[in-house]
Amino acid sequence: MAEPQGVGVRKRALSATKAEEIQAVEQKFRKSQPDKPCHKPRDSLFTWNSGFNNFTGFVNWAFLLLSIGGLRLLLENFIKYGIRVDPIEWLYILVNGEGSECPTLILLLYHVVPVLLCLIIEKALSAEVVPNGLGMGTHVVNILSVILVPMVLIHVKEGFSLVGASTVCTMYSILFLKMWSYVQVNMWCRMSRQKTGKSSLRRQSVSLSNLRKEQQALNQERETSEVQNASLKQYPDNLNLRDLYYFILAPTLCYELNFAKTERIRKRFVFRRAFEVLAGTQIILAVIQQWMIPSVKNSLVPFSNMDYTVATERLLKLAIPNHLAWLIFFYIMFHSWMNLIGELLQFADRDFYADWWNAENIDVFWRNWNLPVHRWAIRHLYLPMLDMGYGRSTASMVVFFISAFFHEYMVSVPLKTYKIWAFMGMMGQLPLSHVSRFVCKRYGPRFGNIVVWSSIIIGQPLCIMMYYHDYMVIHHGSTIAEYVQV
Repeated sequence: MAEPQGVGVRKRALSATKAEEIQAVEQKFRKSQPDKPCHKPRDSLFTWNSGFNNFTGFVNWAFLLLSIGGLRLLLENFIKYGIRVDPIEWLYILVNGEGSECPTLILLLYHVVPVLLCLIIEKALSAEVVPNGLGMGTHVVNILSVILVPMVLIHVKEGFSLVGASTVCTMYSILFLKMWSYVQVNMWCRMSRQKTGKSSLRRQSVSLSNLRKEQQALNQERETSEVQNASLKQYPDNLNLRDLYYFILAPTLCYELNFAKTERIRKRFVFRRAFEVLAGTQIILAVIQQWMIPSVKNSLVPFSNMDYTVATERLLKLAIPNHLAWLIFFYIMFHSWMNLIGELLQFADRDFYADWWNAENIDVFWRNWNLPVHRWAIRHLYLPMLDMGYGRSTASMVVFFISAFFHEYMVSVPLKTYKIWAFMGMMGQLPLSHVSRFVCKRYGPRFGNIVVWSSIIIGQPLCIMMYYHDYMVIHHGSTIAEYVQV
């Protein structure tokens, strides 16, 4: 029985070889024929197996078509609404206040109070003037006040404009994260110093001869360390106002005792980044005034009447200018502005973003989109929770919860419209991440990337329309009712 099987295998191998030989002979024979054959086995270019990947012409066509469509929308907007761009108007909105008081500017200056209190508490803890429990409890109250004070004053005090209140909430949210990092890093340094002190106490029980040898070794090690770290700050020498405000102004959310710095300030680089910030900001404001505000207002009636067809049309119409403004905002914030501040402060770490535009799922997008926030979440929230014994899923859920809270905070507080659309939108990223990973695994990274872009393009204008509708209903209830009926 074994021998016939071996013979069969040998025959199949020979038949395969003969088939190749027959094809080669056939091709040679076809070329020798007088009909001049021109056909051979080939795939169409659009077939995945063809190996063709040069679609530069289609990219040029897409940009040209997009430019023509944008130009048509631009002309339609100018014909319908006229020129609505007014750069001076934003300055009046920002400093608007009742009487001689400018509540926005006052609240911006108030940030000095929690900053000084934080530094005083840290100095007291380093000198062991106050117990650790009392000091950390005071830190918690002080950091929470950074979030609560703007929320209470904007809700109670009249005179805050929308732009001014948004600026205040954004600045205090950043201050909250920076103070959290500052307190936690100094706590790590303090714990390390305490451990070193305890270990030196244990060495006192050694014999006198060994103690003398250890003392000499420690002196040599200390001298070597002093030579190597002559220019590096050590705890608690970092506890001063200059060091703290350098961290507050630096384009990072993670505190360190010694930041990596550049050797000089490049003037041309500063000029280019400053020009990009000024020009890009004006472009964003122009897009908001000329396109987004009319589109948002026109969406109110169909959105209130639940006219899904017209509301969808308004949503898609708003998606284009909103996405354009969002892309420009990304460039001027994470590239121009942060590089400008980093250059002026000689801050060497300029890794503010990764290639989020190539993200194949939602998880990769959120890891690459805002690296300062991502590093803060990993360093001060995710890893400490893992060290405390929590699982990765729980730690990820907490990270998204904190992110969702601040997204909601920076929208609801300025609008004085306490809804949960931004919060739910961020928490909805968790199930959406599973969908994007499934699509990426099933259909490939390209389709996963399409899911990411679709969520960005459609999700933001939908959130804007919902908040605008709720804002009008809450603050202009009677007016909106009459407007909708008309």
